[in-house]
Parts: sequence; structure tokens; C-alpha cells
Amino acid sequence: MLSRYLLRARLCLVLSLGVLVAACTGNFPPRGDAGEPTADAMAQARQEALARALPMPDDAAVQSVYLDWHDAERQRDVPAKLYLPANGVGPAPLVVFSHGLGGSREGYSYLGRYLAAHGYASLHLQHRGSDRALWYGERLALIGRLQDAASEAEVMHRVRDLRFALDRVLADPALAPRLDAQRIAAAGHSYGANTVLLAAGARVQRDGAPLVDLREPRIRAAVLISAPPFHGERDPEAITRAVAVPTLHVTAVDDDIRVPGYFSGLAERRELFRQTGDAQAARKALAVFTGGSHSMFTDRLGTGGLEHNPRVKAATRELALAFFDATLGGQAQALARWPERHRALLSDYQSTF
Repeated sequence: MLSRYLLRARLCLVLSLGVLVAACTGNFPPRGDAGEPTADAMAQARQEALARALPMPDDAAVQSVYLDWHDAERQRDVPAKLYLPANGVGPAPLVVFSHGLGGSREGYSYLGRYLAAHGYASLHLQHRGSDRALWYGERLALIGRLQDAASEAEVMHRVRDLRFALDRVLADPALAPRLDAQRIAAAGHSYGANTVLLAAGARVQRDGAPLVDLREPRIRAAVLISAPPFHGERDPEAITRAVAVPTLHVTAVDDDIRVPGYFSGLAERRELFRQTGDAQAARKALAVFTGGSHSMFTDRLGTGGLEHNPRVKAATRELALAFFDATLGGQAQALARWPERHRALLSDYQSTF
């Protein structure tokens, strides 16, 4: 059903984190003495480096909860990490985050911790079919693993992971009272942004086939970071026109995906912003940072500029918080003030709020 889109978009999604470079240079994550990945240690080291480069909330302000669920119907594990406000004052609005290809629940901690310190719960999913496990195993089989990770089946599994995780966390007797089930949003980066678009209402129509509609009705707002476009469609605007929730699009001038024979850059991110939602009634905003890179919005430091990278991260998390305050809390003042605060970092900012 989604195969025609995926045939064109697969390289965009699969190689957006520099897979070709890794495959050709051996630039893969290190392994432990027994040949096991040291990914958890790497995530911890990355978060420690982030804390040195970017002011992070005090540990006393944030509670982290690891969740290891299993969807028996799909025979699929769905790990997650939940950042919660430590003060526990009242039910917190909930943001569900979907990582890019090859990521994990440990990623985008600069967003999760910040949101939790400011009163939001942030649930970071790990999509087993397209997570960090891709980088391990037989290297000659990497391309096959990546193709599976961008398959039609995995695209649909990722959206179902999101729905399943919402079901489970809202049914958890210890966690549900701390979450506001009426105020839920979703956010994602790269492949994760496509996942969120589908969950927010993007629909794909195939000739002679039923409409592919994976909308999750509990989502009331969506943040789309470095979202790849929908390729190979006769009417791509019809796909995202059905998105009826407010959206925030975040990108950068050099947020480029480059692979042999294919390039996706800022122009396509702008076009996706234009196409999302009803042309007359859509509530949406677009922030375009200067410079940057496609992976600048992950927990990685240095990419996009040693000084520019943490400054953009700080501005991005402030923007996300202001957007959620406006869409889930009815407080638009911070969103209106945000562009002026970060004018020096911005190439463009547009908003219909």
C-alpha cells in the first residue's frame, strides 16, 4: 500500500544518518570485550557531553522510568523511556517521541528532560525494527537490514508502536494518574517525523486499494523535525492535507539528505510545511535555523557546528515547549515571543497562530 512512496523515499529514510559513510569507512559503534554493543555506555557518554555543552535540568526536577512492553498481537517488543516531572503536581500533558532510523529510547534526551522539567511527560519510544540494532551484526548484511527497516511493514509497525505505547502507559496504574489523557501530542525526527505525520492524519491512497489511514485520534498536536517529503505520489498535497492537528515544522538551511543520485533539502521541507493541513484553517509554524545539518537535532554534538549545535538544541527545545503550551495549554504568548528571542539563529520563521 505504501510501497510506491517507499521505493522513492527509502534512501532518504535509510541513509539519512550517513549510513554510506559508516559502511565504507567502518565507522560503526564500538563493541564490548565479548563482541556485544556498548550502546548504553555510548548513550550515557553522549548525554554527559550534552550536559557539559548545553544547560540541562537538574536531576531532582526529572524522573526517568524505563518501560519494556511486549505487543503479543504483533509479537513485537516496544521499549520506551518516560521522562516525568519529579514534582508530580497534577496530571502532566504527554508527548510521545519517535526517533529517526537507527535511534533508541535514549535519544533526544535534551528534549525529553527539558519538557519534563517544565511540566510535561515525554515518552520516548524505541522502534525495534528500525532502531540502533541495525548498526550491529554482520556488516555485509547491513544494506539488507536497512531495507527491511524502511519497508512498508515497518512504516506501519512504527505507527502501531505509538498507539500501543499510548494504550499501555495510560492503562498503567502507577503512571496513568500522573498523565493527562486529554492533552497528548507527538513529536519525531526524520523517519520519526514521517511516523508522526501518519499518526496525525496523513493518508495514502492507492489506485483500486483502500485508503491507508493510520490516524491516532488522541494526538492533538505534532512536532515534525527534519521531515522527509512523500515521494512518488501524483498528488502529495492530498496526503498531508488531511492532517487536522496543529503542526510545528523544524529544519535548517543545511538540513540535507545526500545519497548517490538523490538529494533532499530545505526546499522540500518548506513544501511539506505548505502542504500540511487545510490551506485556509491550518494552525502551523515553520522554524528554519541557519546552517546546521540533518543530524544536528539528535543528541549528537558537533554536527552542524561546535557552537551552533548546542545553541540550536536550546532554541529547539524552547520552541517545542512554547508550541505545546500554545496547543495543549492555550497559552500562545511564549510561542509569539520565541522568534524574537532567537532571531540570530533563524533564517526564516512563519506562523499562522
